[in-house]
Amino acid sequence: MTVKKTNLTYLLFLLPFMVLIVLFELLPLLSIVINSVSPIGTSGFTLDHFTSIFASDYYMMSIRNSLMIAVFSSLIGLVVAVLGAYAIHHATPKVKRFFINLINMTSNFQGIQLAFAFIILLGNAGVLVLIGQQMGVDFLANFDVYSSTGILLTFVYFQIPLATLLMYPSFDAIHQEYKEAAMLLNASQFSFWMRVGIPIVLPSIFGTFSVLFSNALAAYATPYALMGNNYALLPIRISAMFTGDVVQQVELGSALSVILLLLMSVMTVISTNLLKKMRKEG
Repeated sequence: MTVKKTNLTYLLFLLPFMVLIVLFELLPLLSIVINSVSPIGTSGFTLDHFTSIFASDYYMMSIRNSLMIAVFSSLIGLVVAVLGAYAIHHATPKVKRFFINLINMTSNFQGIQLAFAFIILLGNAGVLVLIGQQMGVDFLANFDVYSSTGILLTFVYFQIPLATLLMYPSFDAIHQEYKEAAMLLNASQFSFWMRVGIPIVLPSIFGTFSVLFSNALAAYATPYALMGNNYALLPIRISAMFTGDVVQQVELGSALSVILLLLMSVMTVISTNLLKKMRKEG
């Protein structure tokens, strides 16, 4: 009787959470899937929206740009984060606390405020651009933040703190005893990292890359505030379909949303399978 009462209490506490999940995740997801295969203005089943997307250079460019920005920003952010996490691991407790607090703050600095910060620094009359013009630094003077490079730079900025927060605990799994054992066996630093260090942190690297990829693929506020509708990205195209000033194309926007979800799901499945394989081999 006590066990049943305890389970009922847990269910009552979970009820508000489950209501939120159903109302704001499952029902919208179901609506998007249904709309993506519904003919415009009538009932039925059709794949014409997906055919139109894959036959259109405009929409395909949005998919390619989103994948390119997501992959490159994730890779660059991950490389910098691994180095930063390694440095945090070897830092003194006081320095470690300082950097973790700093990274926590910067990880929340994204969206519209991040786009405005980059416009102030690297816009057509940005601070760094003007300094570059005055000092003859061509790279700064001619930098175009309203381009693929500018979008990539803003994405890398908010990917690095997130990746660092996810990566630095994994280095704590490399115990000092492992290093001492390697030294007793006359193993070099390179051998230690290739045979012990990297295999320990590799699952975290793959898991972090999956999170960064999904984060960049679905990012909307920063690129929209920076470029508006002038740059082809999947989230921006999806938003335009649902909030069009003249005509809303809900069905086509839903099909684009399904493609975005599939891309994220594929990366998640690949990452999960790789992690399972590594754990079995380990």
